[in-house]
Amino acid sequence: MRRTQLYLDDQLWTALHARARREKTTVSDLVRQAVRDRYIGDREQRRIAMRQFVGIRKSPAANANGTEQVRRLRRGARLDKLSVG
Repeated sequence: MRRTQLYLDDQLWTALHARARREKTTVSDLVRQAVRDRYIGDREQRRIAMRQFVGIRKSPAANANGTEQVRRLRRGARLDKLSVG
Protein backbone atom coordinates (compact mmCIF):
# COMPACT_ATOMS: atom_id res chain seq x y z
CA MET A 1 0.00 0.00 0.00
CA ARG A 2 1.23 3.50 -0.81
CA ARG A 3 0.72 6.64 1.19
CA THR A 4 -0.61 9.79 -0.44
CA GLN A 5 -1.80 13.20 0.70
CA LEU A 6 -5.02 14.91 -0.37
CA TYR A 7 -6.29 18.41 0.18
CA LEU A 8 -10.03 18.45 0.89
CA ASP A 9 -12.18 21.53 1.29
CA ASP A 10 -13.99 21.97 4.60
CA GLN A 11 -17.38 20.84 3.26
CA LEU A 12 -15.99 17.59 1.84
CA TRP A 13 -13.93 16.90 4.97
CA THR A 14 -16.97 17.44 7.22
CA ALA A 15 -19.14 15.13 5.11
CA LEU A 16 -16.50 12.39 4.99
CA HIS A 17 -15.74 12.67 8.68
CA ALA A 18 -19.43 12.44 9.64
CA ARG A 19 -19.96 9.45 7.38
CA ALA A 20 -16.87 7.71 8.71
CA ARG A 21 -18.20 8.12 12.26
CA ARG A 22 -21.63 6.74 11.28
CA GLU A 23 -20.12 3.74 9.50
CA LYS A 24 -17.45 3.23 12.18
CA THR A 25 -14.61 3.43 9.71
CA THR A 26 -11.98 5.97 8.72
CA VAL A 27 -11.95 8.77 6.20
CA SER A 28 -9.08 6.95 4.49
CA ASP A 29 -11.20 3.82 4.07
CA LEU A 30 -14.04 5.85 2.60
CA VAL A 31 -11.70 7.53 0.11
CA ARG A 32 -10.09 4.23 -0.88
CA GLN A 33 -13.50 2.63 -1.45
CA ALA A 34 -14.74 5.60 -3.49
CA VAL A 35 -11.63 5.51 -5.69
CA ARG A 36 -11.90 1.73 -6.05
CA ASP A 37 -15.57 1.97 -7.06
CA ARG A 38 -14.93 4.79 -9.52
CA TYR A 39 -11.77 3.60 -11.23
CA ILE A 40 -11.57 -0.15 -10.73
CA GLY A 41 -15.08 -1.41 -10.03
CA ASP A 42 -16.59 -0.28 -13.32
CA ARG A 43 -13.75 -1.78 -15.32
CA GLU A 44 -14.13 -5.09 -13.49
CA GLN A 45 -17.88 -5.10 -14.07
CA ARG A 46 -17.35 -4.39 -17.79
CA ARG A 47 -14.80 -7.22 -18.01
CA ILE A 48 -17.26 -9.65 -16.40
CA ALA A 49 -20.06 -8.51 -18.70
CA MET A 50 -17.86 -8.94 -21.78
CA ARG A 51 -16.86 -12.45 -20.71
CA GLN A 52 -20.54 -13.35 -20.36
CA PHE A 53 -21.31 -11.80 -23.75
CA VAL A 54 -18.60 -13.60 -25.73
CA GLY A 55 -19.96 -16.53 -27.67
CA ILE A 56 -23.69 -15.75 -27.49
CA ARG A 57 -23.92 -15.03 -31.22
CA LYS A 58 -24.62 -17.98 -33.48
CA SER A 59 -21.69 -19.03 -35.59
CA PRO A 60 -22.11 -18.53 -39.32
CA ALA A 61 -22.34 -21.66 -41.43
CA ALA A 62 -18.93 -23.20 -41.97
CA ASN A 63 -19.12 -22.89 -45.76
CA ALA A 64 -20.61 -19.39 -45.91
CA ASN A 65 -18.40 -16.50 -46.85
CA GLY A 66 -19.23 -12.85 -46.25
CA THR A 67 -20.99 -12.35 -49.59
CA GLU A 68 -23.19 -15.41 -49.09
CA GLN A 69 -24.13 -14.25 -45.60
CA VAL A 70 -25.20 -10.82 -46.86
CA ARG A 71 -27.25 -12.35 -49.68
CA ARG A 72 -28.95 -14.70 -47.23
CA LEU A 73 -29.82 -11.81 -44.92
CA ARG A 74 -31.27 -9.78 -47.80
CA ARG A 75 -33.62 -12.55 -48.98
CA GLY A 76 -37.26 -12.73 -47.97
CA ALA A 77 -40.02 -10.27 -47.25
CA ARG A 78 -38.04 -8.32 -44.67
CA LEU A 79 -37.19 -5.58 -47.18
CA ASP A 80 -40.83 -5.35 -48.33
CA LYS A 81 -41.86 -4.52 -44.78
CA LEU A 82 -39.33 -1.71 -44.63
CA SER A 83 -40.28 -0.01 -47.90
CA VAL A 84 -42.54 3.01 -47.72
CA GLY A 85 -45.26 2.81 -50.19
